[in-house]
Amino acid sequence: MNKYSVSLFISVILLIVGCSQPAIHNIPVGSADAVIPIPVMLKVSKDTLGNPLLEYFPSENFKVEGAENLGESWEVVETWLTNAGLEVEIDFVSKPNLSFVLIDEPSEKGKYSLQFKGNEIIISANLAEGLFRGWTTLRLMMPVSAEVGGCSSGFYLPKVFIIDTPTLEHRGLLLDCCRHFMEPEFVKKMIDNLALHKMNVFHWHLTEDQGWRIVIDAYPELTNVGAWRTELDGSTHGGFYTKNEIRDIVDYAAARHVEIIPEIELPGHSRAALAAYPWLGCTGDTLPVVNKWGVFKDIYCAGNDTTLRFLETVLDEVCELFPSSRIHIGGDEAPKVRWHECDKCQTRIHSENLTDEHELQTWFINHIGSYLATKGKTIIGWDEILEGGLPEGAAVQSWRGMEGAIEAVHLGADVIVSPTSHCYLDYPLSSIDLEKVYSFDPRPSETLGATGKILGGECNMWTEHAPQELVESKVFPRAIALAEVLWSGSWAGYDNFLSRLDPHLNRLDLLGVDYGLETDPVSLSLALDEESNTLNAVITPSGPKISGTASFIPSKGSSVKSSQVNFSTPLVIDGPGEINAYINHRSRDREFSETFPVDHHAAVFQPLTLNYEPSPYYTGGGDYALVDGWTGTDNFRDGTWQAVQGGDMEMTVDLGEVISIDSVSLNFYVYQDAWIFQPSIVEFSISSDGDNFKVIERNTEESFKRTDDQGLVLRSTGQLENVRARYVRVKAVNAGVCPDWHEAATEPTWLFIDELVVRKGI
Repeated sequence: MNKYSVSLFISVILLIVGCSQPAIHNIPVGSADAVIPIPVMLKVSKDTLGNPLLEYFPSENFKVEGAENLGESWEVVETWLTNAGLEVEIDFVSKPNLSFVLIDEPSEKGKYSLQFKGNEIIISANLAEGLFRGWTTLRLMMPVSAEVGGCSSGFYLPKVFIIDTPTLEHRGLLLDCCRHFMEPEFVKKMIDNLALHKMNVFHWHLTEDQGWRIVIDAYPELTNVGAWRTELDGSTHGGFYTKNEIRDIVDYAAARHVEIIPEIELPGHSRAALAAYPWLGCTGDTLPVVNKWGVFKDIYCAGNDTTLRFLETVLDEVCELFPSSRIHIGGDEAPKVRWHECDKCQTRIHSENLTDEHELQTWFINHIGSYLATKGKTIIGWDEILEGGLPEGAAVQSWRGMEGAIEAVHLGADVIVSPTSHCYLDYPLSSIDLEKVYSFDPRPSETLGATGKILGGECNMWTEHAPQELVESKVFPRAIALAEVLWSGSWAGYDNFLSRLDPHLNRLDLLGVDYGLETDPVSLSLALDEESNTLNAVITPSGPKISGTASFIPSKGSSVKSSQVNFSTPLVIDGPGEINAYINHRSRDREFSETFPVDHHAAVFQPLTLNYEPSPYYTGGGDYALVDGWTGTDNFRDGTWQAVQGGDMEMTVDLGEVISIDSVSLNFYVYQDAWIFQPSIVEFSISSDGDNFKVIERNTEESFKRTDDQGLVLRSTGQLENVRARYVRVKAVNAGVCPDWHEAATEPTWLFIDELVVRKGI
């Protein structure tokens, strides 16, 4: 269903979801049961039977007093009221229906109260921002159908008294528009949804290795060259924002009380700029705009004064466009390889009496910070800026866990928290689901009492694997959970949050928000029936609003027939193939499916011994990960892969008895940009007693041969003849450290394995 086809929704809306409560004589009724974030205090007036007391408001001559107190936000409010079907009046004599009252009382930014006096709704605050936040709460209390003009006959609202104030002052979303370009109208839509959930910061990531997205008049090649890249398939991707587009978006956000903080990355993640102007780097080499993801060693030259003048000029133009008090300068993932080899950088280290390249980075960022201070700006940097000493006056954004946040507040810095554990919305639901986001504690006990301050937090939407059409489904509803955590805290509890989210999603439907799922929709369990020697698979829904069917599709060439069952009914897996789960979410046809590669082979769920300890980040699912019948996909983060960094991997499986073996194989993963290489040697051995092993195959590979390939690589014995054994052992030898040509030269490489497959012979 096309969510933007509003006309198709209208008849359904009025009959089904037009009201938060049943309509009274076909007049829609609002509710306080779907307000997110939950207010600090909300009291609903009730009758003797415990039902909310309702007040009717007409659509004709809907009188608004104090519109001028909203400032530039009044136009936003008036437009919404009009689109809801109300005839708004601001010049009248009689009593108003809605009043915006500014009070002369110091309080937290964003604080407001909302109350009813007869047929009047009064929103009070000491600032226009507070009035707008109060208005947002009123909007969420209005009937859902108001979003598409459903209040033309008037509406009912429950009589409430609300006092509300934000817990944290910085409540934001980072949107990476560099890895994939986002159209200006889409950026505005994201700002609309931030404001709807009382978020107040849009962290706009505008420069990267893969694209420069902001026009700088002094350096036109930044967008002529740096805004475009040639993809691996030969296509071109790119785009940039003109200054008029940026001004328009900044004004649009300001009217919704959302501050835009631009991020201009330095000294690393700067390959797009170096592609446009090679003299900005240490080598002067002409380099293309990067078309892969990762960390790259060519960065701005810290020893070159002309590079500093370039950045100062860029920031001059950035400051003219963005009125924010802070500018984000990145500061993360900046390899020091080029600086170590660069005569100018080494001269800078000596002339400034610095110890090493880490202190050079701090000097570099301090220089930028001091320059921005002359413009009335302070800087924010990712937590790597702590490594050479905290730059003066810098705020720290902690992403590598909360350790950086704890260190920074004890150094007296302002801190924004967005750890990968809870706030990275590019991560799959299997890593970070809605409940995990809601469980986030932005102010752990270790930060209390420090001289610095946790300003707030952000959810981060990096877009390496998310072009524009996928962003909303990743951001929502998870960002809504973080919005409540940052505004209200999580005192209401996750179950209470879910009860409010469910009707709230009806509103997002009408707003055309392509929200995603709350958690992995289904789970796969595999179990071996030893009596019948069958491998049974069950697809189980992860929530009450999930239904569907599961099919087993055998691999091509197999004689096994395909089969299909409803969720929670066992499927028999006989050999290699895949399970396709067709998912219905919230009774909507979302055309959503998941695929699980599976394989019933001779080693499935047989005793397994490992001579290594898997990385805690890549366990593959536990002790039986390599013999659980669930094989890996082309996403090494799918939870089925087991890995180690900088070591070998050796495993031995006990088949229970001596059998004829047709072949032994494993899939390894290759993704050189992520430091994942093939093993240099794979050795296959067999034994009948578990003590004496015989090598039956030993194959080698040129592990460090450059490739842009990403995915599975099969290493196998091939078909065996006259081989019988009870024990099978495989040893994979790590290739060593990343080679000289690699961006992470000298760093230890990773080995990834998914399943030890033993085929039984005849």
